[in-house]
Amino acid sequence: MKRSHALVRAGFPRFGVNKTQEIARLLYEISKRDHVAPAAILRATPSADFGELKDHLLHKRFPRASPHDKPSKAFLPKLSLDPAARLMRRRGTFNPQRIIVEESARNSGLEQRLRNAFPHAACSEIPSFRAYLATQEKFGIADYNRRRDTVFVIRARHDFFKRCPCTKGAVPCGYHIFNLGFGCIYECSYCYLQEYANAPGIIVPANIEYFFDRFTRYRASPAAAAWQRGPRMRIGTGEFSDSLMLDHFTEYSLPIVEFFKRHQDALFEFKTKSARIDNLLKAPHGGNIVLSWSLNPQKIIDENEWYTAPLSARLDAAARGAEAGYAIGLHLDPVFHFEGWENEYGAVIEAVFDALRPRNIAWISLGTLRFRPRLKQIIENRFPGNTILDGELLPGYDRKLRYPVSIRHAVYSRLVAMLRTHSKKLPIYLCMEDRSMWEMVGLKFPFM
Repeated sequence: MKRSHALVRAGFPRFGVNKTQEIARLLYEISKRDHVAPAAILRATPSADFGELKDHLLHKRFPRASPHDKPSKAFLPKLSLDPAARLMRRRGTFNPQRIIVEESARNSGLEQRLRNAFPHAACSEIPSFRAYLATQEKFGIADYNRRRDTVFVIRARHDFFKRCPCTKGAVPCGYHIFNLGFGCIYECSYCYLQEYANAPGIIVPANIEYFFDRFTRYRASPAAAAWQRGPRMRIGTGEFSDSLMLDHFTEYSLPIVEFFKRHQDALFEFKTKSARIDNLLKAPHGGNIVLSWSLNPQKIIDENEWYTAPLSARLDAAARGAEAGYAIGLHLDPVFHFEGWENEYGAVIEAVFDALRPRNIAWISLGTLRFRPRLKQIIENRFPGNTILDGELLPGYDRKLRYPVSIRHAVYSRLVAMLRTHSKKLPIYLCMEDRSMWEMVGLKFPFM
């Protein structure tokens, strides 16, 4: 990036700070993606006029974007890389060095299980998690990189349930979030939780019984009823954490399954990138539990989903879950657009139906990569070798960075066609897309 800035300053000394930043950013992104020196890119430009130069570079950076997608509105922030923010890959085994317990969660079953599982970890007690945060210095990306070293055991007091934070303008999904903890032990380069790097550890509530006490009240509330789509409430963990990543320690899947036996008007979903279903396989369930996996080609998993289970292990777990009578959910989300994407995702779909029968599948969601603009700079800092930002990501209808409409339409249409070759009746829906995209792809909501 320094070379790009130096080239622009030397070649176009009359450009101001903002114009220099935009041209330098475009040169950097093209150079990174195409493996071409910035100087060679500049030599091929037709004009020294800022407007013509920027238009030329935008066309080169976003060749598939149509006028409708307005590449002129591309997000071109200043690039500032902090070496301390770079995430260094370590051993994938979760092995916290500290267990910090709220006084009100003292001697809970969860605390004891964690102490037994990690006898080397230093244990300490705090009056409250909120008070603890107030004593800490400002929390940054470098601290977020170390969050796996610490587990906070707390007594949750609020925010037990939430409506899915559907992006503005998207078809509302009607999903409800069972907010059981915050933070993830996995490192996905695209994860939106990186924006909310305000907790120096993994937070797990010890009082799961409070969630059950509050559910009946929430289920009967007008707000919950107004948000519901379809005949049954869809609710699950997996929004602010991975549903099963620590289930071998928390064992929370067991009481959840038992509780929802008594609530057959709800479908409860465990959403994960792990293969940790041992507790679920020994839990007699009521037929209204969905075990779901986020899926991607192994190439994407290796490069962007560190510490998670391989694709083969996820599908093997899904097959074992289906054999135990669980409904299976699949999330091809986020889907990445790259050279050869169709073959890679086609292989994933074939692997899915080698492992599962269509009747085992409760739903399949499709969603392409998207994120709020601020996350772009966080990804660049934490994962400087990433290739996902090389794609054509432009501000979309909700101001999130997304692939152009033409790319998303082509991706969804092809994926739906590949899925439909295995069954015409698969319940497929789009995640965080507006109504026009649903109509273009030929999907209807409710999908169940």
